[in-house]
Amino acid sequence: MKIKKTGQAGKSRLAEEWIYGLNPVLEAIRGGRAIKAVYIYSGRHEKATIIREESEKRGIPLKTADSNFFDSRFPKGHQGIAARVSPKAYIGLEELLNIPVKKNETPLLLVLDCIEDPRNLGAILRSAEAAGVHGVVLQSYRSVGLGPEASKASAGAVEYVPVSMVTNIKHAISEMKESGITIVGAEAGSKLSPWDIDLDIPVALVIGSEGKGLRKTVRESCDFIISLPMKGKVNSLNASVAAGILIFEILHQRTKKS
Repeated sequence: MKIKKTGQAGKSRLAEEWIYGLNPVLEAIRGGRAIKAVYIYSGRHEKATIIREESEKRGIPLKTADSNFFDSRFPKGHQGIAARVSPKAYIGLEELLNIPVKKNETPLLLVLDCIEDPRNLGAILRSAEAAGVHGVVLQSYRSVGLGPEASKASAGAVEYVPVSMVTNIKHAISEMKESGITIVGAEAGSKLSPWDIDLDIPVALVIGSEGKGLRKTVRESCDFIISLPMKGKVNSLNASVAAGILIFEILHQRTKKS
């Protein structure tokens, strides 16, 4: 099978890809992703009947495959479910910034500065979807995209979180500031905690890369730099864990005032 490539914000993407696992496939079906076919190993998971029913309702081709088909193609955790799909579509930054405007809600955006681990990206998207984040901004180089591993780690949340891929994070931050959004960077070592500032305002939370944190130029573009206080001997958190805590602190502050 010959696969064409398409461009997106300077990054080449396959015209189709695989996703795997019960929740990612189920949410891709329910979320309206273009699906070429769903593959099921009938002996693996009792909840495969849900996938069958949802696929049949939408006229999606169903194919039965053996364990070797799955084990030779996908990492552990595939649950005997996979689908051949069109890649998750990115949206433009302007469209993303309009989402909270259309909903008449206080903007809550997430900017990921060179996150490179797809499992971290997926976990962040899962927290973002649960907390009602309006959208996520990624950079088109030195960053992971919305591939199968991110989809699996997100447990299907990737289907519901709008994502914009930009060529330059700093330019995107400038556009956000012009829209009245306060830029809050997260980095270990800051004396300012998330409880020291009012986050019930239009906010874009910036999370740095797993190894290096925020790049200097991105850090300098932030209005505030906050840090979670550490009491233990290990003085840092995984990027996805820190992002989840901070996202829900913002939600907490907003819920308290509503």
